[in-house]
Amino acid sequence: MKLYELCGADRAVCFSPFVWRVRLALAHKGLAYETVPTRFRDKDAYAPSGSRTVPVLQDGDAWVGDSWAIAQYLEDSYPDRPSLFGGAPGRGMARFVARFADRVVVRGLFPMIAVDVAAALDDADAAYFRNSREAALGRTLEQAAEDRPAARDALQARLAPLAATLKDQPFVCGDEPAHGDYLLAGPFAWAHLVSPFDPLAGDAVLCDWRTRMFALFDDLIGGARRAV
Repeated sequence: MKLYELCGADRAVCFSPFVWRVRLALAHKGLAYETVPTRFRDKDAYAPSGSRTVPVLQDGDAWVGDSWAIAQYLEDSYPDRPSLFGGAPGRGMARFVARFADRVVVRGLFPMIAVDVAAALDDADAAYFRNSREAALGRTLEQAAEDRPAARDALQARLAPLAATLKDQPFVCGDEPAHGDYLLAGPFAWAHLVSPFDPLAGDAVLCDWRTRMFALFDDLIGGARRAV
């Protein structure tokens, strides 16, 4: 099994929030895999998948792109391993969490850390990233970073229901972590691995949950190499 993932100038720094969701899912299932670090422009490496972005999982003759599709593939192909969703209702709830994580957490984090992502890339990827992302933001990456404190406050306000939930239970999914937690942890792994800025500073409940998530599976996230 091979996992194609996004790396920086240092190939040991792999930081995609979507890849980290898959890494956590694979660890939850107890499945061994080989990582294949790729850069933004290395799309030929996983062309057989039909995907233009990572993560991509190659499992024998099967190629699966997209983090949500990969999680479903793992659940359906390895039903004898620990469940990511805990059944059909849990899978449906996880789909909601995925949309929330993408539209609130990833989008909320991006302006805060985009300049740090660019700094972690090699020159060719950094130029591509800067040009495409500044066009999307409508300002430079440096200008976006100037608003970090306000962006952090806004994100934490949107995460208030999550913080309230985590006051009552240690994980999003209850007493034990499952895919809903991994969907939300991926973006915070992204921020941690590329940026010195802490988007959860000041919120003790969310910081404690993040610490628990980073320590899972023998410090899978916490022990990963950082760009900073």
